[in-house]
Amino acid sequence: MLTHCFKHLLDAPRAHRVRRIIHTFLGAFLLTTALCSTAFSANYNLPELGDASSAVVSPQQERELGQTWLRLYRSRVPTSSDPLLYSYLDKLINRLAQSSQLKDRRLELIVVKNPTMNAFAVPGGVVGVHTGLFLYAESEGQLASVLSHELAHLSQRHFARGVEHQQRNSIPTMAAMLASLVLAATAGGDAGLAALTATQAAALDSQLRFSRQNEQEADRIGMQTMVAAGEDPYAVPAMFERMLKATRYTQRPPEFLLTHPVTESRIADALNRANKYPRQQHSQELDFYLMRARVQLDHENTPQDAVKRFRSELQGESLSPEASRYGLVLALTDSNQPERARKELQPLLDKRPAKDAYIIAQANIEATEHNYDKALKLLEDQLALDSDNSAYSIRYAELLMKAGNYARSEEVLEDYVRRDSKNDYAWYLLAEVHGLAGNILGVHEARAEYFILNGVYDKAQQQLQNALKLSRGNYHKTAILQEKLKQVDKMQKDNSKL
Repeated sequence: MLTHCFKHLLDAPRAHRVRRIIHTFLGAFLLTTALCSTAFSANYNLPELGDASSAVVSPQQERELGQTWLRLYRSRVPTSSDPLLYSYLDKLINRLAQSSQLKDRRLELIVVKNPTMNAFAVPGGVVGVHTGLFLYAESEGQLASVLSHELAHLSQRHFARGVEHQQRNSIPTMAAMLASLVLAATAGGDAGLAALTATQAAALDSQLRFSRQNEQEADRIGMQTMVAAGEDPYAVPAMFERMLKATRYTQRPPEFLLTHPVTESRIADALNRANKYPRQQHSQELDFYLMRARVQLDHENTPQDAVKRFRSELQGESLSPEASRYGLVLALTDSNQPERARKELQPLLDKRPAKDAYIIAQANIEATEHNYDKALKLLEDQLALDSDNSAYSIRYAELLMKAGNYARSEEVLEDYVRRDSKNDYAWYLLAEVHGLAGNILGVHEARAEYFILNGVYDKAQQQLQNALKLSRGNYHKTAILQEKLKQVDKMQKDNSKL
């Protein structure tokens, strides 16, 4: 039976073998990422994906796989819906991408709500960032060093090259494993187990050596991206130091088992590369520290704990006193202390009256006291000046909903999803407000879009079927829904192949 199975694999068409290898790679990556999301000991091990060869996996295939993976991933992990945080990271990644070796710069960001230190790149332009990365990075440069490294994995197409490598080595490895299994069945369990273990160890060593080459390449090209983007190259070894410090008192696996080894030698290599560039003064970006404060608040047990934290920072040492004060404003607002929050916010507004983070904080304070007209006016005035600001748009729609102005909230969100159809949180809000406004057909359509983006295809199909029942007589709407249903059916079939 084993011989028959192995012969079947050898006789399979090349494309079929490649497809199976690709699916194996993605399945393994999903498992690795899930483990990184739950076990701290693995989180300094920033996940990386293989290497590049268009003859094996085309860029278009990578993109399709990346989109499928993204929908699957969203359905399995909690993601952040903070529009300020998302906007900041999206701008930073795209700025770095402009200075990278990426040919296709259509990137898609996913922000994972997780306190662990992690980031990853998925073929097809998907970049993931754990919010916990902000808890460890102490400057925008340190954050950018991790993102530049991941962009290098994409630009060098390490995933495609990894598939090519596995394709070259899979048949001899499988042949040796088959021989080991046969030996186990005939010569005795211990002998077969020993042979099988040796075979697996040899295969693992080959894969890890290949991964380490990718890591060295990503380190080198990532630093080039940093320098070209005007970031501090010395932030790279500094971030490695932070990572090593974070894992110093944990029981980490041996270096050869890590795809992203955080070692003194890697830090030394990064420092040697940085020493090729003159040391310069780099301004500390306030937005990084503001976003860091938002993440710190989000990962505190209670708003009251956050109040104590930020007060302590203001009274002692702080990477950015202004950001610590901002964090205190947010914590006081969340702990229902609007007057104190207003008092702490005023110096920030006096200094930077047009700062979107401060204006949204001001609107939130007013909303806490149910002063919705004042809160909405603050956001309306800013949207008149900056209509494309997603943070203003999302918060404006949320407050309109709270104020009971469902029709206007629908208008704002419908306009928003026309501009950004891949924001699953916007579709979630739109479904909610459609329901409050009594637009049941709109509820089903918006829910379908939300479920599609989150890879929950059966529920998306159900919502589209419900929408079709309500659209009878409207031929244009029916045709649109039927076409969408066909797309979802195809997505589900593609998903079943993984």
